Amino acid sequence: MTLKKPTVIVIGGGLAGLTSSILLAKNGFEVTLIERKKYPFNRVCGEYVSNEVLPFLQSIGFKPDDYGASRIGKLIVTSPKGNALKADLDLGAFGISRFTLDNALFEIAKKAGVDFLLQTKVNDVQFADEKFTVQTGGKTLTADLVIGAFGKRSNLDQKLNRSSFYHRSPYIGVKYHIKTDFAKDTIQLDNFKGGYCGISKIESDLYCLCYLVENRYLKKFGGIAEMEENILHQNPHLKNLFGNSEFVWQQPETINEISFRKKSLVENHILMCGDTAGMIAPLCGNGMAIAIHSGKILAEQIVVKCSTGLNSKKRLQLEWSYLDTWNNKFALRLKIGRGIQRLFGNNLLTELAVSALKNSPSLTKKIVGQTHGKSF
Repeated sequence: MTLKKPTVIVIGGGLAGLTSSILLAKNGFEVTLIERKKYPFNRVCGEYVSNEVLPFLQSIGFKPDDYGASRIGKLIVTSPKGNALKADLDLGAFGISRFTLDNALFEIAKKAGVDFLLQTKVNDVQFADEKFTVQTGGKTLTADLVIGAFGKRSNLDQKLNRSSFYHRSPYIGVKYHIKTDFAKDTIQLDNFKGGYCGISKIESDLYCLCYLVENRYLKKFGGIAEMEENILHQNPHLKNLFGNSEFVWQQPETINEISFRKKSLVENHILMCGDTAGMIAPLCGNGMAIAIHSGKILAEQIVVKCSTGLNSKKRLQLEWSYLDTWNNKFALRLKIGRGIQRLFGNNLLTELAVSALKNSPSLTKKIVGQTHGKSF
Protein backbone atom coordinates (compact mmCIF):
# COMPACT_ATOMS: atom_id res chain seq x y z
CA MET A 1 0.00 0.00 0.00
CA THR A 2 1.17 3.51 -0.81
CA LEU A 3 0.89 5.58 2.38
CA LYS A 4 1.50 8.92 0.68
CA LYS A 5 -0.07 10.68 -2.27
CA PRO A 6 0.62 8.66 -5.43
CA THR A 7 3.05 9.98 -8.02
CA VAL A 8 1.45 10.87 -11.36
CA ILE A 9 2.71 10.93 -14.93
CA VAL A 10 0.58 12.83 -17.46
CA ILE A 11 1.20 11.89 -21.09
CA GLY A 12 0.29 14.81 -23.32
CA GLY A 13 0.35 18.54 -22.68
CA GLY A 14 -2.85 19.73 -24.30
CA LEU A 15 -5.77 21.30 -22.46
CA ALA A 16 -6.83 18.15 -20.59
CA GLY A 17 -3.30 17.17 -19.57
CA LEU A 18 -2.40 20.68 -18.44
CA THR A 19 -5.65 21.09 -16.51
CA SER A 20 -5.29 17.82 -14.61
CA SER A 21 -1.62 18.46 -13.87
CA ILE A 22 -2.30 21.96 -12.50
CA LEU A 23 -5.02 20.76 -10.13
CA LEU A 24 -3.04 17.76 -8.93
CA ALA A 25 0.08 19.83 -8.28
CA LYS A 26 -1.95 22.43 -6.42
CA ASN A 27 -3.23 19.59 -4.20
CA GLY A 28 0.23 18.36 -3.29
CA PHE A 29 0.72 15.56 -5.82
CA GLU A 30 4.07 14.96 -7.50
CA VAL A 31 3.29 15.36 -11.21
CA THR A 32 5.44 14.87 -14.30
CA LEU A 33 3.98 15.88 -17.66
CA ILE A 34 5.50 14.52 -20.87
CA GLU A 35 4.90 16.41 -24.13
CA ARG A 36 6.31 15.69 -27.60
CA LYS A 37 6.67 19.37 -28.53
CA LYS A 38 8.00 22.56 -26.94
CA TYR A 39 5.67 25.38 -25.91
CA PRO A 40 4.34 27.49 -27.48
CA PHE A 41 3.11 25.68 -30.59
CA ASN A 42 0.01 25.45 -32.78
CA ARG A 43 -2.50 22.60 -32.91
CA VAL A 44 -5.32 21.74 -35.31
CA CYS A 45 -8.26 23.14 -33.39
CA GLY A 46 -11.25 25.44 -33.92
CA GLU A 47 -10.04 27.71 -31.08
CA TYR A 48 -13.56 28.45 -29.83
CA VAL A 49 -14.15 28.01 -26.09
CA SER A 50 -17.59 27.97 -24.48
CA ASN A 51 -17.90 30.34 -21.53
CA GLU A 52 -18.85 27.35 -19.38
CA VAL A 53 -15.12 27.11 -18.59
CA LEU A 54 -14.68 30.70 -17.40
CA PRO A 55 -15.24 30.20 -13.63
CA PHE A 56 -12.71 27.37 -13.56
CA LEU A 57 -10.08 29.11 -15.69
CA GLN A 58 -10.33 32.24 -13.58
CA SER A 59 -9.96 30.14 -10.42
CA ILE A 60 -6.54 28.89 -11.57
CA GLY A 61 -5.37 32.33 -12.68
CA PHE A 62 -6.23 32.49 -16.38
CA LYS A 63 -8.34 35.42 -17.62
CA PRO A 64 -9.01 35.39 -21.38
CA ASP A 65 -9.29 39.17 -21.61
CA ASP A 66 -5.69 39.50 -20.41
CA TYR A 67 -4.62 37.71 -23.59
CA GLY A 68 -6.83 39.63 -26.02
CA ALA A 69 -9.34 36.83 -26.51
CA SER A 70 -12.40 37.69 -28.59
CA ARG A 71 -15.94 37.55 -27.24
CA ILE A 72 -18.33 35.44 -29.29
CA GLY A 73 -22.11 35.56 -28.91
CA LYS A 74 -23.55 34.68 -32.31
CA LEU A 75 -23.67 31.56 -34.47
CA ILE A 76 -24.21 31.22 -38.21
CA VAL A 77 -24.50 27.86 -39.97
CA THR A 78 -24.57 27.79 -43.77
CA SER A 79 -25.55 25.00 -46.14
CA PRO A 80 -23.41 24.05 -49.16
CA LYS A 81 -25.55 26.34 -51.34
CA GLY A 82 -25.11 29.24 -48.94
CA ASN A 83 -28.44 29.16 -47.11
CA ALA A 84 -27.76 30.63 -43.64
CA LEU A 85 -29.16 29.79 -40.21
CA LYS A 86 -28.52 32.36 -37.46
CA ALA A 87 -28.78 31.95 -33.70
CA ASP A 88 -27.61 33.59 -30.48
CA LEU A 89 -25.31 31.73 -28.10
CA ASP A 90 -26.96 32.10 -24.70
CA LEU A 91 -23.82 31.29 -22.71
CA GLY A 92 -21.42 32.83 -25.18
CA ALA A 93 -17.82 31.91 -25.85
CA PHE A 94 -14.36 33.33 -26.37
CA GLY A 95 -11.84 32.82 -29.12
CA ILE A 96 -8.16 32.29 -28.42
CA SER A 97 -5.39 30.41 -30.19
CA ARG A 98 -4.01 27.18 -28.78
CA PHE A 99 -0.58 28.77 -29.23
CA THR A 100 -1.52 31.33 -26.58
CA LEU A 101 -3.84 29.33 -24.32
CA ASP A 102 -1.71 26.21 -23.99
CA ASN A 103 1.38 28.27 -23.29
CA ALA A 104 -0.43 30.27 -20.60
CA LEU A 105 -1.59 27.06 -18.88
CA PHE A 106 1.95 25.66 -19.22
CA GLU A 107 3.28 28.66 -17.28
CA ILE A 108 0.57 28.22 -14.61
CA ALA A 109 1.47 24.53 -14.33
CA LYS A 110 5.17 25.27 -13.89
CA LYS A 111 4.40 27.72 -11.08
CA ALA A 112 2.18 25.07 -9.46
CA GLY A 113 5.16 22.70 -9.35
CA VAL A 114 4.55 20.41 -12.33
CA ASP A 115 7.74 18.85 -13.70
CA PHE A 116 7.86 18.90 -17.51
CA LEU A 117 9.65 16.65 -19.98
CA LEU A 118 9.30 18.49 -23.28
CA GLN A 119 10.25 17.33 -26.77
CA THR A 120 9.93 13.81 -25.41
CA LYS A 121 8.03 10.93 -26.99
CA VAL A 122 6.51 8.14 -24.93
CA ASN A 123 7.15 4.81 -26.63
CA ASP A 124 5.41 2.44 -24.24
CA VAL A 125 3.57 2.19 -20.92
CA GLN A 126 3.43 -0.97 -18.83
CA PHE A 127 1.58 -1.73 -15.58
CA ALA A 128 2.69 -4.41 -13.12
CA ASP A 129 2.65 -4.85 -9.35
CA GLU A 130 0.63 -1.63 -8.86
CA LYS A 131 3.30 0.46 -10.65
CA PHE A 132 3.57 2.00 -14.10
CA THR A 133 6.73 1.96 -16.16
CA VAL A 134 6.85 4.64 -18.85
CA GLN A 135 9.44 4.27 -21.61
CA THR A 136 10.64 7.33 -23.50
CA GLY A 137 13.40 7.64 -26.04
CA GLY A 138 15.94 8.56 -23.40
CA LYS A 139 14.82 7.22 -20.03
CA THR A 140 12.51 4.98 -18.04
CA LEU A 141 10.16 6.55 -15.50
CA THR A 142 7.91 5.01 -12.88
CA ALA A 143 4.70 6.30 -11.28
CA ASP A 144 1.69 5.14 -9.31
CA LEU A 145 -0.85 6.69 -11.71
CA VAL A 146 -0.71 7.52 -15.41
CA ILE A 147 -3.08 9.92 -17.17
CA GLY A 148 -3.46 9.54 -20.93
CA ALA A 149 -4.01 12.94 -22.52
CA PHE A 150 -2.16 12.32 -25.76
CA GLY A 151 -4.84 13.64 -28.09
CA LYS A 152 -6.96 12.45 -30.97
CA ARG A 153 -4.60 9.77 -32.23
CA SER A 154 -1.23 8.45 -31.03
CA ASN A 155 1.17 5.56 -31.35
CA LEU A 156 0.16 4.71 -27.78
CA ASP A 157 -3.37 3.90 -28.98
CA GLN A 158 -1.84 1.12 -31.03
CA LYS A 159 0.51 0.03 -28.23
CA LEU A 160 -2.50 -0.27 -25.90
CA ASN A 161 -4.45 -2.11 -28.60
CA ARG A 162 -7.36 0.33 -28.27
CA SER A 163 -10.23 -0.72 -30.53
CA SER A 164 -10.84 2.86 -31.65
CA PHE A 165 -7.39 2.93 -33.27
CA TYR A 166 -8.31 0.20 -35.74
CA HIS A 167 -11.48 1.85 -37.03
CA ARG A 168 -10.25 3.97 -39.92
CA SER A 169 -11.63 7.49 -40.04
CA PRO A 170 -12.42 9.26 -43.32
CA TYR A 171 -11.56 12.74 -42.02
CA ILE A 172 -8.58 15.06 -42.01
CA GLY A 173 -8.42 18.40 -40.22
CA VAL A 174 -6.84 21.55 -41.67
CA LYS A 175 -6.25 24.85 -39.83
CA TYR A 176 -5.09 28.33 -40.84
CA HIS A 177 -4.72 31.66 -39.11
CA ILE A 178 -5.96 34.43 -41.38
CA LYS A 179 -6.66 38.16 -41.47
CA THR A 180 -10.03 38.98 -42.96
CA ASP A 181 -13.12 41.16 -42.84
CA PHE A 182 -15.51 39.15 -40.67
CA ALA A 183 -17.68 39.82 -37.62
CA LYS A 184 -15.68 39.77 -34.38
CA ASP A 185 -18.53 38.36 -32.26
CA THR A 186 -19.60 35.48 -34.53
CA ILE A 187 -18.61 31.90 -35.18
CA GLN A 188 -19.66 30.71 -38.62
CA LEU A 189 -19.84 27.06 -39.68
CA ASP A 190 -19.91 26.61 -43.44
CA ASN A 191 -20.92 23.21 -44.76
CA PHE A 192 -19.70 21.74 -48.03
CA LYS A 193 -19.68 18.36 -49.71
CA GLY A 194 -17.79 16.01 -47.43
CA GLY A 195 -17.18 18.38 -44.55
CA TYR A 196 -17.52 21.77 -42.89
CA CYS A 197 -15.40 24.78 -41.99
CA GLY A 198 -15.45 27.07 -38.97
CA ILE A 199 -14.24 30.65 -38.71
CA SER A 200 -14.10 32.86 -35.64
CA LYS A 201 -12.01 35.67 -34.19
CA ILE A 202 -9.11 34.88 -31.86
CA GLU A 203 -6.60 37.31 -30.32
CA SER A 204 -4.90 40.29 -32.04
CA ASP A 205 -6.26 40.81 -35.56
CA LEU A 206 -6.32 37.10 -36.34
CA TYR A 207 -9.09 34.65 -37.17
CA CYS A 208 -9.00 30.89 -36.91
CA LEU A 209 -10.15 29.06 -40.04
CA CYS A 210 -10.35 25.33 -39.44
CA TYR A 211 -12.10 22.67 -41.49
CA LEU A 212 -12.80 18.96 -41.50
CA VAL A 213 -13.04 17.13 -44.82
CA GLU A 214 -13.17 13.56 -46.09
CA ASN A 215 -9.62 12.61 -47.04
CA ARG A 216 -10.78 10.98 -50.28
CA TYR A 217 -11.06 14.47 -51.76
CA LEU A 218 -7.45 15.22 -50.92
CA LYS A 219 -6.46 12.02 -52.69
CA LYS A 220 -8.70 12.86 -55.63
CA PHE A 221 -7.36 16.37 -56.24
CA GLY A 222 -3.77 15.73 -55.16
CA GLY A 223 -3.25 18.71 -52.87
CA ILE A 224 -4.88 20.90 -50.23
CA ALA A 225 -5.17 24.02 -52.42
CA GLU A 226 -6.69 22.04 -55.29
CA MET A 227 -9.15 20.33 -52.94
CA GLU A 228 -10.18 23.66 -51.43
CA GLU A 229 -10.84 25.16 -54.84
CA ASN A 230 -12.87 22.20 -56.07
CA ILE A 231 -14.75 21.26 -52.88
CA LEU A 232 -14.83 24.04 -50.26
CA HIS A 233 -15.36 26.83 -52.77
CA GLN A 234 -18.67 25.28 -53.81
CA ASN A 235 -20.07 27.03 -50.75
CA PRO A 236 -20.25 30.73 -51.80
CA HIS A 237 -19.39 31.93 -48.30
CA LEU A 238 -16.17 29.92 -48.31
CA LYS A 239 -15.28 30.96 -51.84
CA ASN A 240 -15.54 34.58 -50.75
CA LEU A 241 -13.60 33.93 -47.54
CA PHE A 242 -10.72 32.14 -49.23
CA GLY A 243 -10.58 34.71 -52.01
CA ASN A 244 -10.59 37.79 -49.78
CA SER A 245 -8.41 36.89 -46.81
CA GLU A 246 -4.72 37.10 -45.98
CA PHE A 247 -3.35 33.71 -44.99
CA VAL A 248 -0.72 34.24 -42.30
CA TRP A 249 0.97 30.84 -42.57
CA GLN A 250 2.64 29.49 -45.70
CA GLN A 251 1.36 26.01 -44.86
CA PRO A 252 -1.62 24.98 -42.72
CA GLU A 253 -1.56 22.74 -39.67
CA THR A 254 -3.06 19.34 -40.52
CA ILE A 255 -4.04 16.13 -38.77
CA ASN A 256 -5.22 12.84 -40.27
CA GLU A 257 -7.57 10.10 -39.09
CA ILE A 258 -9.88 12.17 -36.85
CA SER A 259 -12.41 9.82 -35.26
CA PHE A 260 -15.56 10.54 -33.27
CA ARG A 261 -16.15 6.95 -32.24
CA LYS A 262 -16.78 6.08 -28.61
CA LYS A 263 -13.50 5.39 -26.78
CA SER A 264 -12.56 3.58 -23.61
CA LEU A 265 -11.84 5.75 -20.58
CA VAL A 266 -9.50 3.29 -18.87
CA GLU A 267 -6.94 1.07 -20.64
CA ASN A 268 -4.61 -1.13 -18.60
CA HIS A 269 -5.35 1.20 -15.64
CA ILE A 270 -4.32 4.32 -17.60
CA LEU A 271 -6.92 7.05 -17.02
CA MET A 272 -7.86 8.81 -20.26
CA CYS A 273 -9.11 12.39 -20.57
CA GLY A 274 -9.62 15.03 -23.26
CA ASP A 275 -9.75 13.85 -26.88
CA THR A 276 -8.03 10.64 -25.78
CA ALA A 277 -11.23 9.74 -23.91
CA GLY A 278 -13.71 10.94 -26.52
CA MET A 279 -14.12 13.74 -29.02
CA ILE A 280 -17.23 15.78 -29.76
CA ALA A 281 -17.87 16.56 -33.42
CA PRO A 282 -16.14 19.89 -34.22
CA LEU A 283 -19.40 21.15 -35.73
CA CYS A 284 -20.60 21.45 -32.11
CA GLY A 285 -17.67 23.72 -31.27
CA ASN A 286 -17.07 22.45 -27.77
CA GLY A 287 -14.03 20.22 -27.87
CA MET A 288 -11.85 22.66 -25.93
CA ALA A 289 -14.40 23.10 -23.13
CA ILE A 290 -14.90 19.34 -22.79
CA ALA A 291 -11.13 18.74 -22.73
CA ILE A 292 -10.67 21.24 -19.90
CA HIS A 293 -13.65 19.91 -17.98
CA SER A 294 -12.58 16.27 -18.35
CA GLY A 295 -9.10 17.08 -17.05
CA LYS A 296 -10.71 18.84 -14.10
CA ILE A 297 -13.05 16.01 -13.10
CA LEU A 298 -10.29 13.41 -13.42
CA ALA A 299 -7.98 15.41 -11.17
CA GLU A 300 -10.79 15.93 -8.67
CA GLN A 301 -11.48 12.20 -8.57
CA ILE A 302 -7.80 11.47 -7.93
CA VAL A 303 -7.69 14.05 -5.13
CA VAL A 304 -10.79 12.61 -3.45
CA LYS A 305 -9.83 8.95 -3.79
CA CYS A 306 -6.04 9.03 -3.44
CA SER A 307 -4.96 11.88 -1.16
CA THR A 308 -4.49 9.42 1.71
CA GLY A 309 -2.70 6.82 -0.39
CA LEU A 310 -3.31 4.27 -3.13
CA ASN A 311 -3.76 0.51 -3.21
CA SER A 312 -5.44 -1.90 -5.63
CA LYS A 313 -8.87 -1.41 -4.04
CA LYS A 314 -8.63 2.38 -4.18
CA ARG A 315 -7.41 2.18 -7.77
CA LEU A 316 -10.52 0.28 -8.84
CA GLN A 317 -12.74 2.67 -6.89
CA LEU A 318 -11.07 5.58 -8.63
CA GLU A 319 -11.55 4.03 -12.07
CA TRP A 320 -15.22 3.25 -11.54
CA SER A 321 -15.94 6.63 -10.01
CA TYR A 322 -14.23 8.41 -12.91
CA LEU A 323 -16.14 6.33 -15.47
CA ASP A 324 -19.43 7.17 -13.81
CA THR A 325 -18.69 10.89 -13.47
CA TRP A 326 -17.36 11.22 -17.03
CA ASN A 327 -20.38 9.47 -18.54
CA ASN A 328 -22.79 11.63 -16.54
CA LYS A 329 -21.05 14.79 -17.78
CA PHE A 330 -20.24 14.00 -21.38
CA ALA A 331 -21.79 10.82 -22.80
CA LEU A 332 -25.00 12.50 -23.95
CA ARG A 333 -23.20 15.53 -25.39
CA LEU A 334 -20.89 13.33 -27.44
CA LYS A 335 -23.81 11.20 -28.63
CA ILE A 336 -25.71 14.29 -29.75
CA GLY A 337 -22.56 15.52 -31.44
CA ARG A 338 -22.27 12.29 -33.43
CA GLY A 339 -25.90 12.69 -34.48
CA ILE A 340 -25.32 16.26 -35.64
CA GLN A 341 -22.23 15.09 -37.49
CA ARG A 342 -24.34 12.64 -39.50
CA LEU A 343 -27.07 15.22 -40.08
CA PHE A 344 -24.65 17.67 -41.66
CA GLY A 345 -22.56 15.14 -43.51
CA ASN A 346 -24.74 15.03 -46.61
CA ASN A 347 -25.54 17.90 -48.99
CA LEU A 348 -29.26 17.21 -49.19
CA LEU A 349 -29.67 16.57 -45.47
CA THR A 350 -27.71 19.73 -44.67
CA GLU A 351 -29.91 21.87 -46.93
CA LEU A 352 -33.03 20.37 -45.37
CA ALA A 353 -31.72 20.75 -41.83
CA VAL A 354 -30.74 24.41 -42.25
CA SER A 355 -34.08 25.23 -43.87
CA ALA A 356 -36.05 23.41 -41.16
CA LEU A 357 -34.13 24.96 -38.27
CA LYS A 358 -34.52 28.46 -39.71
CA ASN A 359 -38.26 27.96 -39.25
CA SER A 360 -37.92 26.64 -35.72
CA PRO A 361 -35.83 28.97 -33.51
CA SER A 362 -36.86 27.12 -30.36
CA LEU A 363 -35.53 23.80 -31.72
CA THR A 364 -32.32 25.48 -32.85
CA LYS A 365 -31.84 26.93 -29.38
CA LYS A 366 -32.43 23.51 -27.81
CA ILE A 367 -29.91 21.76 -30.08
CA VAL A 368 -27.25 24.41 -29.44
CA GLY A 369 -27.92 24.13 -25.72
CA GLN A 370 -27.53 20.34 -25.79
CA THR A 371 -24.02 20.63 -27.23
CA HIS A 372 -22.93 23.09 -24.53
CA GLY A 373 -22.51 22.40 -20.85
CA LYS A 374 -23.20 24.38 -17.70
CA SER A 375 -20.68 26.68 -16.09
CA PHE A 376 -18.22 24.93 -13.81
